[in-house]
Amino acid sequence: MLRQLIVSLLGNVDSGKSQTIDCIKKTSIVTSEPGKITQSIKAYSISLQAIKDICKDLLDLSKIKVPGLLFIDLPGHKAFSNLRKRGGSLADIAILVVDINEGLKPQTIEAIEILKENKTPFVIALNKLDLVNGWRSNLDLHLIKSIASQSSSVQKLLDDKIYSLVAALYKNGLSAERFDRVEDFTKQLVMIPMSAKTGEGIPELLMLITGLAQKFLESQLSYDPETSAEGTILEITEEKGLGLCMDVIVYKGKVRINDAIVVGTLSEPIATKIKALFLVEKNQLKSIKEAEAAIGVKISAQNIDQVIPGMPFRVANKDLEKTKIEIKKQVEEITIELDKEGVVIKADTLGSLEALIGMLREKNIKVKRASIGDINKKDIAEALSSLDQLNKIILGFNVRASETNEVKTITDNIIYSLIDKFDEWYNSEKKAIEEKLMGNVPKPCKIKILEGYIFRQSSPAVCGIEVLSGVLKNGINLMKDDKSITEVKELQHEGKKLTEAKRGEQLAISMPGITIGRQVKEGDILYSDLTEEQFRIYKKMKKLITDEDVNILKEIAELKRKNNPGWGI
Repeated sequence: MLRQLIVSLLGNVDSGKSQTIDCIKKTSIVTSEPGKITQSIKAYSISLQAIKDICKDLLDLSKIKVPGLLFIDLPGHKAFSNLRKRGGSLADIAILVVDINEGLKPQTIEAIEILKENKTPFVIALNKLDLVNGWRSNLDLHLIKSIASQSSSVQKLLDDKIYSLVAALYKNGLSAERFDRVEDFTKQLVMIPMSAKTGEGIPELLMLITGLAQKFLESQLSYDPETSAEGTILEITEEKGLGLCMDVIVYKGKVRINDAIVVGTLSEPIATKIKALFLVEKNQLKSIKEAEAAIGVKISAQNIDQVIPGMPFRVANKDLEKTKIEIKKQVEEITIELDKEGVVIKADTLGSLEALIGMLREKNIKVKRASIGDINKKDIAEALSSLDQLNKIILGFNVRASETNEVKTITDNIIYSLIDKFDEWYNSEKKAIEEKLMGNVPKPCKIKILEGYIFRQSSPAVCGIEVLSGVLKNGINLMKDDKSITEVKELQHEGKKLTEAKRGEQLAISMPGITIGRQVKEGDILYSDLTEEQFRIYKKMKKLITDEDVNILKEIAELKRKNNPGWGI
Protein backbone atom coordinates (compact mmCIF):
# COMPACT_ATOMS: atom_id res chain seq x y z
CA MET A 1 0.00 0.00 0.00
CA LEU A 2 1.29 3.46 -0.90
CA ARG A 3 0.86 6.59 1.18
CA GLN A 4 0.55 10.15 -0.09
CA LEU A 5 3.74 11.70 -1.42
CA ILE A 6 5.12 14.47 0.83
CA VAL A 7 6.23 17.41 -1.32
CA SER A 8 8.04 20.42 0.11
CA LEU A 9 8.31 23.76 -1.67
CA LEU A 10 11.52 25.68 -1.14
CA GLY A 11 13.01 28.78 -2.69
CA ASN A 12 13.92 32.41 -2.27
CA VAL A 13 11.57 35.07 -0.91
CA ASP A 14 9.07 36.20 -3.59
CA SER A 15 9.90 33.29 -5.89
CA GLY A 16 6.22 32.31 -5.81
CA LYS A 17 6.02 29.20 -3.61
CA SER A 18 2.73 30.02 -1.91
CA GLN A 19 1.24 31.27 -5.15
CA THR A 20 2.14 27.94 -6.76
CA ILE A 21 0.04 26.08 -4.16
CA ASP A 22 -2.52 28.85 -4.46
CA CYS A 23 -2.81 28.14 -8.17
CA ILE A 24 -3.22 24.41 -7.55
CA LYS A 25 -5.73 24.64 -4.71
CA LYS A 26 -7.47 27.81 -5.86
CA THR A 27 -7.08 29.13 -2.33
CA SER A 28 -5.87 32.45 -0.97
CA ILE A 29 -2.75 31.34 0.85
CA VAL A 30 -0.66 34.26 -0.41
CA THR A 31 -3.00 37.06 0.63
CA SER A 32 -3.54 35.55 4.09
CA GLU A 33 0.15 35.63 5.01
CA PRO A 34 1.55 38.67 6.88
CA GLY A 35 3.64 40.62 4.41
CA LYS A 36 2.75 37.94 1.81
CA ILE A 37 5.59 35.84 3.22
CA THR A 38 5.12 32.26 4.48
CA GLN A 39 6.65 32.09 7.96
CA SER A 40 5.62 28.70 9.32
CA ILE A 41 5.36 25.18 7.95
CA LYS A 42 1.89 24.43 6.57
CA ALA A 43 0.57 21.33 4.85
CA TYR A 44 -1.92 21.13 1.98
CA SER A 45 -3.29 17.85 0.63
CA ILE A 46 -4.08 17.35 -3.08
CA SER A 47 -5.98 14.20 -4.11
CA LEU A 48 -5.00 12.13 -7.12
CA GLN A 49 -8.32 12.98 -8.77
CA ALA A 50 -7.63 16.71 -8.32
CA ILE A 51 -4.22 16.20 -9.92
CA LYS A 52 -5.88 14.36 -12.83
CA ASP A 53 -8.38 17.20 -13.25
CA ILE A 54 -5.51 19.68 -13.59
CA CYS A 55 -3.25 17.50 -15.75
CA LYS A 56 -6.06 16.14 -17.99
CA ASP A 57 -4.60 13.93 -20.75
CA LEU A 58 -0.99 14.48 -19.54
CA LEU A 59 -1.51 11.93 -16.73
CA ASP A 60 -2.62 8.30 -17.22
CA LEU A 61 -4.31 7.31 -13.95
CA SER A 62 -4.11 3.60 -14.80
CA LYS A 63 -0.34 3.73 -14.22
CA ILE A 64 -0.45 5.78 -11.00
CA LYS A 65 -0.80 4.17 -7.56
CA VAL A 66 0.26 7.21 -5.49
CA PRO A 67 -2.98 8.32 -3.73
CA GLY A 68 -2.14 12.03 -3.78
CA LEU A 69 0.28 14.77 -2.77
CA LEU A 70 0.79 16.45 0.60
CA PHE A 71 2.44 19.83 0.05
CA ILE A 72 4.52 21.50 2.75
CA ASP A 73 5.02 25.20 2.07
CA LEU A 74 8.30 26.41 3.61
CA PRO A 75 9.71 29.90 4.26
CA GLY A 76 12.24 31.21 1.76
CA HIS A 77 14.11 33.57 4.09
CA LYS A 78 17.69 32.96 5.11
CA ALA A 79 16.43 33.38 8.68
CA PHE A 80 14.34 30.20 8.52
CA SER A 81 17.19 27.83 7.74
CA ASN A 82 16.44 25.46 10.64
CA LEU A 83 12.74 25.43 9.83
CA ARG A 84 13.52 24.56 6.22
CA LYS A 85 15.89 21.81 7.34
CA ARG A 86 13.07 20.11 9.26
CA GLY A 87 10.66 20.45 6.34
CA GLY A 88 13.30 19.26 3.91
CA SER A 89 13.96 16.12 5.95
CA LEU A 90 10.23 15.28 6.00
CA ALA A 91 9.83 15.49 2.25
CA ASP A 92 9.91 12.60 -0.21
CA ILE A 93 10.43 15.01 -3.09
CA ALA A 94 10.80 18.78 -3.31
CA ILE A 95 9.97 21.57 -5.69
CA LEU A 96 12.62 24.25 -5.78
CA VAL A 97 10.86 27.39 -7.00
CA VAL A 98 13.13 29.81 -8.87
CA ASP A 99 12.21 33.13 -10.47
CA ILE A 100 13.18 32.47 -14.10
CA ASN A 101 13.94 36.17 -14.59
CA GLU A 102 16.21 36.52 -11.52
CA GLY A 103 18.01 33.19 -11.35
CA LEU A 104 19.68 31.65 -8.31
CA LYS A 105 19.70 33.65 -5.07
CA PRO A 106 21.65 32.92 -1.84
CA GLN A 107 18.61 31.27 -0.23
CA THR A 108 18.04 29.20 -3.39
CA ILE A 109 21.56 27.82 -3.09
CA GLU A 110 21.03 27.24 0.63
CA ALA A 111 17.83 25.31 -0.17
CA ILE A 112 19.78 23.18 -2.66
CA GLU A 113 22.35 22.37 0.05
CA ILE A 114 19.56 21.35 2.46
CA LEU A 115 18.04 19.06 -0.16
CA LYS A 116 21.43 17.54 -0.99
CA GLU A 117 22.19 17.08 2.72
CA ASN A 118 18.88 15.26 3.25
CA LYS A 119 19.27 13.38 -0.06
CA THR A 120 15.84 14.65 -1.10
CA PRO A 121 15.15 14.38 -4.85
CA PHE A 122 13.77 17.58 -6.35
CA VAL A 123 12.56 19.29 -9.49
CA ILE A 124 12.99 22.96 -10.35
CA ALA A 125 9.95 25.10 -11.12
CA LEU A 126 11.02 28.11 -13.19
CA ASN A 127 8.28 30.50 -12.11
CA LYS A 128 7.09 33.83 -13.58
CA LEU A 129 7.14 32.63 -17.17
CA ASP A 130 4.43 35.22 -17.88
CA LEU A 131 6.97 37.99 -17.12
CA VAL A 132 9.45 36.87 -19.79
CA ASN A 133 9.59 39.79 -22.21
CA GLY A 134 7.24 39.20 -25.14
CA TRP A 135 5.65 36.02 -23.76
CA ARG A 136 2.05 35.43 -24.91
CA SER A 137 0.00 33.20 -22.62
CA ASN A 138 -2.12 30.52 -24.25
CA LEU A 139 -3.97 28.46 -21.65
CA ASP A 140 -5.56 26.22 -24.29
CA LEU A 141 -2.20 24.71 -25.23
CA HIS A 142 0.08 22.37 -23.31
CA LEU A 143 3.34 24.03 -22.28
CA ILE A 144 5.51 22.55 -25.05
CA LYS A 145 3.06 23.63 -27.75
CA SER A 146 2.70 27.04 -26.11
CA ILE A 147 6.48 27.52 -26.19
CA ALA A 148 6.56 26.44 -29.84
CA SER A 149 3.86 29.02 -30.66
CA GLN A 150 5.94 31.92 -29.35
CA SER A 151 8.00 34.13 -31.66
CA SER A 152 11.56 33.01 -32.40
CA SER A 153 12.95 35.93 -30.34
CA VAL A 154 10.88 34.88 -27.28
CA GLN A 155 11.92 31.25 -27.66
CA LYS A 156 15.56 32.33 -27.83
CA LEU A 157 15.17 34.58 -24.77
CA LEU A 158 13.56 31.72 -22.84
CA ASP A 159 16.36 29.35 -23.81
CA ASP A 160 18.96 31.96 -22.79
CA LYS A 161 17.37 32.28 -19.36
CA ILE A 162 17.11 28.51 -18.91
CA TYR A 163 20.70 27.83 -19.95
CA SER A 164 21.97 30.65 -17.79
CA LEU A 165 20.40 28.74 -14.88
CA VAL A 166 21.79 25.45 -16.17
CA ALA A 167 25.30 27.00 -16.03
CA ALA A 168 24.71 28.39 -12.52
CA LEU A 169 23.48 24.99 -11.29
CA TYR A 170 26.47 23.28 -12.89
CA LYS A 171 28.75 25.49 -10.77
CA ASN A 172 26.92 24.05 -7.75
CA GLY A 173 27.59 20.51 -8.91
CA LEU A 174 24.21 19.85 -10.52
CA SER A 175 23.26 18.83 -14.05
CA ALA A 176 19.88 20.20 -15.19
CA GLU A 177 17.76 20.39 -18.35
CA ARG A 178 14.33 21.53 -19.50
CA PHE A 179 11.85 18.75 -18.68
CA ASP A 180 11.13 17.75 -22.31
CA ARG A 181 14.86 17.51 -23.09
CA VAL A 182 15.93 15.33 -20.15
CA GLU A 183 17.64 12.13 -21.31
CA ASP A 184 18.21 10.47 -17.92
CA PHE A 185 15.99 11.36 -14.95
CA THR A 186 18.46 9.71 -12.56
CA LYS A 187 21.28 12.02 -13.61
CA GLN A 188 19.63 15.29 -14.63
CA LEU A 189 17.46 17.72 -12.69
CA VAL A 190 14.14 18.49 -14.31
CA MET A 191 13.35 22.16 -14.99
CA ILE A 192 9.74 23.14 -15.72
CA PRO A 193 8.98 26.69 -16.94
CA MET A 194 5.71 27.81 -15.33
CA SER A 195 3.59 30.68 -14.12
CA ALA A 196 1.81 30.49 -10.78
CA LYS A 197 -0.13 33.56 -11.91
CA THR A 198 -1.60 32.16 -15.14
CA GLY A 199 -1.34 28.44 -14.34
CA GLU A 200 0.89 27.66 -17.34
CA GLY A 201 3.23 24.74 -16.62
CA ILE A 202 1.34 23.67 -13.46
CA PRO A 203 -0.12 20.55 -15.15
CA GLU A 204 3.35 19.56 -16.37
CA LEU A 205 4.80 20.16 -12.88
CA LEU A 206 2.21 17.92 -11.18
CA MET A 207 2.49 15.30 -13.90
CA LEU A 208 6.26 15.09 -13.49
CA ILE A 209 6.20 14.94 -9.67
CA THR A 210 3.57 12.20 -9.67
CA GLY A 211 5.28 10.26 -12.44
CA LEU A 212 8.73 10.49 -10.85
CA ALA A 213 7.33 9.39 -7.49
CA GLN A 214 5.61 6.40 -9.08
CA LYS A 215 8.76 5.38 -10.97
CA PHE A 216 11.51 5.99 -8.41
CA LEU A 217 9.90 6.30 -4.94
CA GLU A 218 7.35 3.50 -4.85
CA SER A 219 9.30 1.42 -2.34
CA GLN A 220 9.81 4.48 -0.13
CA LEU A 221 6.07 5.20 -0.14
CA SER A 222 5.09 1.63 0.71
CA TYR A 223 4.00 1.18 4.29
CA ASP A 224 2.07 -0.99 6.70
CA PRO A 225 -1.09 0.96 7.56
CA GLU A 226 -1.10 -0.61 11.02
CA THR A 227 2.33 0.81 11.94
CA SER A 228 2.24 3.27 14.86
CA ALA A 229 2.20 6.86 13.66
CA GLU A 230 5.08 9.32 13.75
CA GLY A 231 4.84 12.99 12.92
CA THR A 232 5.74 16.61 13.56
CA ILE A 233 3.77 19.37 15.30
CA LEU A 234 3.04 22.20 12.87
CA GLU A 235 0.97 24.53 15.04
CA ILE A 236 -0.78 24.75 18.40
CA THR A 237 -4.24 26.29 18.10
CA GLU A 238 -7.12 27.12 20.43
CA GLU A 239 -10.36 25.63 19.13
CA LYS A 240 -13.76 26.60 20.50
CA GLY A 241 -15.21 23.75 22.55
CA LEU A 242 -11.99 21.72 22.30
CA GLY A 243 -9.32 23.87 23.93
CA LEU A 244 -5.72 23.52 22.80
CA CYS A 245 -5.21 21.34 19.72
CA MET A 246 -2.16 20.24 17.73
CA ASP A 247 -1.98 20.63 13.95
CA VAL A 248 0.37 17.84 12.90
CA ILE A 249 1.75 16.18 9.83
CA VAL A 250 1.72 12.39 10.09
CA TYR A 251 4.53 11.09 7.91
CA LYS A 252 4.49 7.45 8.99
CA GLY A 253 1.88 4.93 10.05
CA LYS A 254 -1.68 5.29 11.35
CA VAL A 255 -3.11 7.44 14.13
CA ARG A 256 -6.45 6.75 15.87
CA ILE A 257 -8.72 8.23 18.51
CA ASN A 258 -7.70 7.04 22.03
CA ASP A 259 -4.12 6.32 20.92
CA ALA A 260 -1.50 7.01 23.58
CA ILE A 261 1.05 9.49 22.20
CA VAL A 262 4.34 10.96 23.34
CA VAL A 263 5.06 14.56 22.36
CA GLY A 264 8.34 16.46 22.71
CA THR A 265 8.65 19.67 24.75
CA LEU A 266 11.58 21.90 25.68
CA SER A 267 11.80 19.99 28.99
CA GLU A 268 10.52 16.43 29.46
CA PRO A 269 8.38 14.69 26.81
CA ILE A 270 4.71 14.40 27.75
CA ALA A 271 2.45 11.37 27.43
CA THR A 272 -1.23 11.92 26.64
CA LYS A 273 -4.19 10.40 24.76
CA ILE A 274 -5.94 11.51 21.60
CA LYS A 275 -9.46 12.67 22.53
CA ALA A 276 -10.50 13.65 19.03
CA LEU A 277 -9.10 13.67 15.52
CA PHE A 278 -10.04 16.07 12.71
CA LEU A 279 -9.39 16.92 9.10
CA VAL A 280 -9.63 20.57 8.09
CA GLU A 281 -11.75 21.00 4.96
CA LYS A 282 -12.73 24.45 3.69
CA ASN A 283 -11.86 25.90 7.12
CA GLN A 284 -14.27 23.46 8.80
CA LEU A 285 -13.32 20.66 11.20
CA LYS A 286 -14.38 17.19 10.08
CA SER A 287 -14.27 14.57 12.82
CA ILE A 288 -12.56 11.30 11.88
CA LYS A 289 -11.70 8.12 13.79
CA GLU A 290 -8.32 7.44 12.21
CA ALA A 291 -5.85 8.80 9.66
CA GLU A 292 -3.00 7.29 7.66
CA ALA A 293 0.24 8.85 6.48
CA ALA A 294 0.97 11.13 4.84
CA ILE A 295 -1.63 13.56 6.05
CA GLY A 296 -2.15 16.75 7.98
CA VAL A 297 -4.62 16.41 10.88
CA LYS A 298 -5.72 18.27 14.00
CA ILE A 299 -5.41 16.39 17.29
CA SER A 300 -7.32 17.24 20.47
CA ALA A 301 -5.53 15.99 23.59
CA GLN A 302 -5.06 16.90 27.25
CA ASN A 303 -1.95 18.34 28.94
CA ILE A 304 -0.41 19.79 25.78
CA ASP A 305 0.10 23.36 27.06
CA GLN A 306 3.90 22.84 27.06
CA VAL A 307 3.98 21.53 23.49
CA ILE A 308 5.37 23.90 20.87
CA PRO A 309 5.43 23.81 17.06
CA GLY A 310 8.33 21.93 15.53
CA MET A 311 8.30 19.15 18.13
CA PRO A 312 8.06 15.44 17.23
CA PHE A 313 5.28 13.09 18.30
CA ARG A 314 4.77 9.33 18.19
CA VAL A 315 1.96 6.91 18.93
CA ALA A 316 3.08 4.81 21.89
CA ASN A 317 0.42 2.25 22.77
CA LYS A 318 3.35 -0.04 23.55
CA ASP A 319 6.74 0.80 25.14
CA LEU A 320 5.66 4.22 26.48
CA GLU A 321 8.84 4.79 28.52
CA LYS A 322 11.12 3.73 25.68
CA THR A 323 9.32 6.14 23.33
CA LYS A 324 9.79 8.98 25.85
CA ILE A 325 13.54 8.34 25.91
CA GLU A 326 13.74 8.32 22.11
CA ILE A 327 11.70 11.54 21.79
CA LYS A 328 13.81 13.28 24.45
CA LYS A 329 16.98 12.37 22.55
CA GLN A 330 15.46 13.73 19.35
CA VAL A 331 14.54 17.03 21.06
CA GLU A 332 17.99 17.45 22.60
CA GLU A 333 19.41 17.72 19.08
CA ILE A 334 17.53 21.03 18.66
CA THR A 335 18.04 22.52 22.12
CA ILE A 336 18.63 26.29 22.06
CA GLU A 337 21.73 27.62 23.85
CA LEU A 338 21.14 30.88 25.76
CA ASP A 339 23.39 33.52 27.32
CA LYS A 340 23.64 34.55 30.98
CA GLU A 341 22.78 38.13 30.06
CA GLY A 342 20.87 39.49 27.06
CA VAL A 343 17.46 40.37 25.64
CA VAL A 344 14.22 38.40 26.10
CA ILE A 345 12.53 37.01 22.97
CA LYS A 346 9.25 35.23 22.27
CA ALA A 347 7.95 33.57 19.09
CA ASP A 348 5.05 31.48 17.90
CA THR A 349 7.04 28.40 16.84
CA LEU A 350 10.34 26.70 17.57
CA GLY A 351 11.58 27.37 14.03
CA SER A 352 10.70 31.06 14.32
CA LEU A 353 12.45 31.26 17.69
CA GLU A 354 15.62 29.73 16.24
CA ALA A 355 15.41 32.11 13.28
CA LEU A 356 15.10 35.15 15.55
CA ILE A 357 18.00 34.03 17.74
CA GLY A 358 20.14 33.49 14.65
CA MET A 359 19.43 36.97 13.29
CA LEU A 360 20.16 38.63 16.64
CA ARG A 361 23.41 36.73 17.10
CA GLU A 362 24.54 37.83 13.64
CA LYS A 363 24.33 41.34 15.14
CA ASN A 364 26.22 40.20 18.30
CA ILE A 365 23.06 40.62 20.41
CA LYS A 366 22.92 38.09 23.25
CA VAL A 367 19.70 36.32 24.26
CA LYS A 368 18.98 35.54 27.92
CA ARG A 369 15.50 34.06 27.64
CA ALA A 370 13.77 32.54 24.59
CA SER A 371 10.41 30.81 24.69
CA ILE A 372 7.27 30.04 22.72
CA GLY A 373 3.96 31.84 23.23
CA ASP A 374 2.59 35.25 24.13
CA ILE A 375 4.59 37.68 26.27
CA ASN A 376 3.74 37.21 29.96
CA LYS A 377 4.62 38.56 33.43
CA LYS A 378 7.57 36.17 33.77
CA ASP A 379 9.10 37.58 30.56
CA ILE A 380 8.62 41.14 31.84
CA ALA A 381 10.26 40.28 35.18
CA GLU A 382 13.18 38.62 33.36
CA ALA A 383 13.73 41.69 31.17
CA LEU A 384 13.52 44.06 34.14
CA SER A 385 16.18 42.05 36.01
CA SER A 386 18.81 42.84 33.35
CA LEU A 387 21.69 44.97 34.60
CA ASP A 388 22.28 46.49 31.17
CA GLN A 389 19.69 49.05 30.06
CA LEU A 390 20.07 47.85 26.46
CA ASN A 391 18.85 44.40 27.50
CA LYS A 392 15.68 45.66 29.17
CA ILE A 393 13.56 44.77 26.17
CA ILE A 394 11.29 41.97 24.95
CA LEU A 395 11.05 41.09 21.25
CA GLY A 396 7.97 39.18 20.15
CA PHE A 397 7.55 37.54 16.75
CA ASN A 398 3.97 36.72 15.81
CA VAL A 399 2.83 36.80 19.46
CA ARG A 400 0.70 39.08 21.64
CA ALA A 401 2.15 41.36 24.31
CA SER A 402 0.74 42.13 27.76
CA GLU A 403 0.00 45.79 28.44
CA THR A 404 2.97 47.17 30.37
CA ASN A 405 4.94 50.37 30.80
CA GLU A 406 7.60 48.63 32.89
CA VAL A 407 9.78 47.42 30.04
CA LYS A 408 10.18 48.11 26.31
CA THR A 409 8.26 45.60 24.19
CA ILE A 410 8.47 45.32 20.40
CA THR A 411 6.28 42.91 18.41
CA ASP A 412 5.72 42.26 14.72
CA ASN A 413 4.45 39.42 12.54
CA ILE A 414 7.20 39.90 9.93
CA ILE A 415 10.60 38.93 11.26
CA TYR A 416 12.65 41.47 9.29
CA SER A 417 10.35 44.31 10.39
CA LEU A 418 10.84 43.19 13.99
CA ILE A 419 14.63 43.30 13.59
CA ASP A 420 14.44 46.74 11.92
CA LYS A 421 12.34 48.09 14.80
CA PHE A 422 14.79 46.64 17.31
CA ASP A 423 17.76 48.20 15.48
CA GLU A 424 16.05 51.60 15.54
CA TRP A 425 15.30 51.33 19.28
CA TYR A 426 18.75 49.96 20.12
CA ASN A 427 20.64 52.72 18.30
CA SER A 428 18.42 55.43 19.78
CA GLU A 429 18.71 54.03 23.31
CA LYS A 430 22.46 53.53 22.95
CA LYS A 431 22.90 57.16 21.87
CA ALA A 432 20.79 58.42 24.78
CA ILE A 433 22.79 56.35 27.28
CA GLU A 434 26.04 57.49 25.73
CA GLU A 435 25.07 61.17 25.95
CA LYS A 436 23.94 60.77 29.56
CA LEU A 437 27.09 58.96 30.68
CA MET A 438 29.50 61.06 28.67
CA GLY A 439 28.47 64.46 29.97
CA ASN A 440 31.31 66.80 29.03
CA VAL A 441 33.86 64.10 28.24
CA PRO A 442 35.54 65.15 24.94
CA LYS A 443 35.26 62.90 21.90
CA PRO A 444 38.52 61.14 20.99
CA CYS A 445 40.11 62.36 17.77
CA LYS A 446 43.35 62.24 15.81
CA ILE A 447 44.38 65.00 13.38
CA LYS A 448 47.29 65.81 11.09
CA ILE A 449 48.68 69.29 10.35
CA LEU A 450 48.73 69.56 6.57
CA GLU A 451 51.93 70.61 4.81
CA GLY A 452 51.74 73.88 2.88
CA TYR A 453 48.65 75.14 4.72
CA ILE A 454 50.09 77.37 7.47
CA PHE A 455 47.97 80.55 7.43
CA ARG A 456 49.34 82.13 10.65
CA GLN A 457 52.21 80.88 12.80
CA SER A 458 50.98 82.27 16.16
CA SER A 459 48.61 84.52 18.17
CA PRO A 460 46.67 82.32 17.41
CA ALA A 461 48.25 79.74 15.12
CA VAL A 462 45.99 79.00 12.14
CA CYS A 463 46.60 76.03 9.85
CA GLY A 464 44.95 73.42 7.66
CA ILE A 465 44.39 69.98 9.16
CA GLU A 466 42.84 66.64 8.22
CA VAL A 467 40.80 64.58 10.69
CA LEU A 468 42.37 61.12 10.56
CA SER A 469 40.03 59.43 13.06
CA GLY A 470 37.18 60.27 15.38
CA VAL A 471 35.40 63.61 15.71
CA LEU A 472 37.18 66.97 16.17
CA LYS A 473 35.06 69.38 18.23
CA ASN A 474 35.46 73.06 18.96
CA GLY A 475 36.95 73.78 22.40
CA ILE A 476 38.73 70.46 23.02
CA ASN A 477 42.33 70.29 24.28
CA LEU A 478 44.99 68.88 21.95
CA MET A 479 48.17 67.01 22.85
CA LYS A 480 51.38 66.16 21.03
CA ASP A 481 53.07 62.99 22.22
CA ASP A 482 51.91 62.87 25.87
CA LYS A 483 51.83 66.65 26.54
CA SER A 484 48.83 68.96 26.38
CA ILE A 485 49.84 71.91 24.19
CA THR A 486 46.78 73.89 23.09
CA GLU A 487 43.05 73.93 22.48
CA VAL A 488 40.88 74.19 19.38
CA LYS A 489 39.57 77.74 19.36
CA GLU A 490 37.76 77.74 16.04
CA LEU A 491 36.94 75.47 13.10
CA GLN A 492 36.41 76.84 9.60
CA HIS A 493 35.75 75.41 6.16
CA GLU A 494 35.52 77.70 3.12
CA GLY A 495 34.83 80.69 5.38
CA LYS A 496 32.05 78.95 7.37
CA LYS A 497 32.41 78.30 11.11
CA LEU A 498 31.88 74.68 12.21
CA THR A 499 31.23 73.04 15.58
CA GLU A 500 32.78 69.68 14.62
CA ALA A 501 34.52 67.76 11.83
CA LYS A 502 34.62 64.03 11.10
CA ARG A 503 37.15 61.56 9.71
CA GLY A 504 38.39 62.42 6.22
CA GLU A 505 37.38 66.10 6.39
CA GLN A 506 39.98 68.85 5.79
CA LEU A 507 39.56 72.33 7.30
CA ALA A 508 41.32 75.21 9.03
CA ILE A 509 41.62 75.48 12.83
CA SER A 510 43.00 78.13 15.16
CA MET A 511 45.13 77.17 18.18
CA PRO A 512 46.15 79.80 20.80
CA GLY A 513 49.32 79.68 22.92
CA ILE A 514 51.59 77.92 20.43
CA THR A 515 53.81 78.79 17.50
CA ILE A 516 53.91 76.60 14.43
CA GLY A 517 57.59 75.74 13.88
CA ARG A 518 58.26 75.48 17.63
CA GLN A 519 55.73 73.39 19.59
CA VAL A 520 54.27 71.88 16.41
CA LYS A 521 55.26 71.66 12.77
CA GLU A 522 53.79 70.61 9.43
CA GLY A 523 52.98 66.88 9.28
CA ASP A 524 52.62 66.51 13.07
CA ILE A 525 49.96 64.18 14.48
CA LEU A 526 47.90 65.59 17.36
CA TYR A 527 45.35 63.87 19.60
CA SER A 528 42.52 65.08 21.80
CA ASP A 529 43.87 65.31 25.34
CA LEU A 530 42.02 63.31 27.99
CA THR A 531 42.34 63.14 31.77
CA GLU A 532 42.69 59.75 33.43
CA GLU A 533 39.13 59.99 34.76
CA GLN A 534 37.77 60.73 31.29
CA PHE A 535 39.71 57.77 29.89
CA ARG A 536 38.25 55.48 32.60
CA ILE A 537 34.72 56.58 31.66
CA TYR A 538 35.43 55.45 28.10
CA LYS A 539 36.72 52.12 29.39
CA LYS A 540 33.44 51.56 31.23
CA MET A 541 31.51 52.44 28.08
CA LYS A 542 33.61 50.36 25.72
CA LYS A 543 30.65 48.59 24.11
CA LEU A 544 28.88 51.90 23.48
CA ILE A 545 31.65 53.42 21.39
CA THR A 546 32.89 52.63 17.89
CA ASP A 547 35.90 50.47 17.04
CA GLU A 548 37.44 53.62 15.57
CA ASP A 549 37.15 55.42 18.93
CA VAL A 550 38.58 52.39 20.74
CA ASN A 551 41.67 52.45 18.50
CA ILE A 552 42.24 56.20 19.11
CA LEU A 553 41.92 55.67 22.87
CA LYS A 554 44.49 52.86 22.72
CA GLU A 555 46.93 55.18 20.92
CA ILE A 556 46.33 57.97 23.47
CA ALA A 557 46.94 55.52 26.33
CA GLU A 558 50.19 54.29 24.76
CA LEU A 559 51.48 57.88 24.52
CA LYS A 560 50.47 58.73 28.08
CA ARG A 561 52.03 55.57 29.51
CA LYS A 562 55.51 56.28 28.09
CA ASN A 563 56.27 58.43 31.13
CA ASN A 564 53.46 57.16 33.39
CA PRO A 565 53.02 53.36 33.02
CA GLY A 566 49.95 53.29 35.30
CA TRP A 567 48.06 56.03 33.46
CA GLY A 568 44.33 55.31 33.13
CA ILE A 569 44.56 51.87 34.75
